[in-house]
Amino acid sequence: MLLFLDIDGTLIPFGGRTPCATYTGPTPPAHPLLARLDPALGPCLLSLGCTLTWATTWGEDANSVVAPWLGLPPLPVVDWPEETDETPRPGGVHWKTEALLARAAARPFVWLDDEITDADRAWVAARHPAPALLHRVDPGVGLTKADLAGLRERLARAGLRRGR
Repeated sequence: MLLFLDIDGTLIPFGGRTPCATYTGPTPPAHPLLARLDPALGPCLLSLGCTLTWATTWGEDANSVVAPWLGLPPLPVVDWPEETDETPRPGGVHWKTEALLARAAARPFVWLDDEITDADRAWVAARHPAPALLHRVDPGVGLTKADLAGLRERLARAGLRRGR
């Protein structure tokens, strides 16, 4: 199962740190936004048993800046089309949606992002033959334990979790 992972508003909350688990360690020096990123999210994400893939405008910087802080290995990165403008498509479909379906190549996937809407869910349901779970994260708090527990439950219910 692929898991497409956004960073801003999803892993890095706009409202400050909301930890997946209690963290009291040092603030990372590499990037000012990382102070809001809970390193406990890395193990939490790995525990989902999915193939993690960056789906973010951070591009390869996600691997050099964010992944080490989360304790993640380098992950594949979705390359957005060159002509991408970050405005919604007709009907309110997110600009990432079509590229993620192409990258999924008819495989099941999860997409974690703070900008997912019902328009994206409907568009994916009408065009993607495999199971797809689009989960909107509250950008003010970022990914939480409750989000992760809900994802685990939905993956298990759909028979999509591997060995966990």
